[in-house]
Amino acid sequence: MATYTADVRWSLRPGEDFPNGRYSRGHTIGFDGGTTIPGSASPHVVGKWAVAAAVDPEEMLVAALSTCHMLTFLHVARLAGFTVAAYGDHAEGVMDDIAPGRQAVTKVVLHPDIEWTGAVPDAARLEQLHHQAHEACFIANSVKTQVIVR
Repeated sequence: MATYTADVRWSLRPGEDFPNGRYSRGHTIGFDGGTTIPGSASPHVVGKWAVAAAVDPEEMLVAALSTCHMLTFLHVARLAGFTVAAYGDHAEGVMDDIAPGRQAVTKVVLHPDIEWTGAVPDAARLEQLHHQAHEACFIANSVKTQVIVR
């Protein structure tokens, strides 16, 4: 079993009005390797109280799904005897209503762009490799969100 941590820190700034919701949603997120990134609520959720340049939870979920799929795919492709030279993805998450007053990231679509060295899998084998990667991806196995590879 493994344990993963993140240290999230936020504080009210001078002049902000917490009781009336007039405060920055900007915060920091620290990881055990020493990396700290700026975080915020999504501008789509809190408008001007968001920090647009920061990473929001919805983006982190999309990135986690994309990254996990990529890393698992690289492993699966290697075991199948293929060599990946480069892998890119423009992942897109969709927020939708799931019940009155409730929303969720209901779908994440991955758009992998893979460069190969040597043998290249045909379309059917590539689909199989992506399916294997999806089935083994820890993050995909942890969420209810539909994950589609295009």
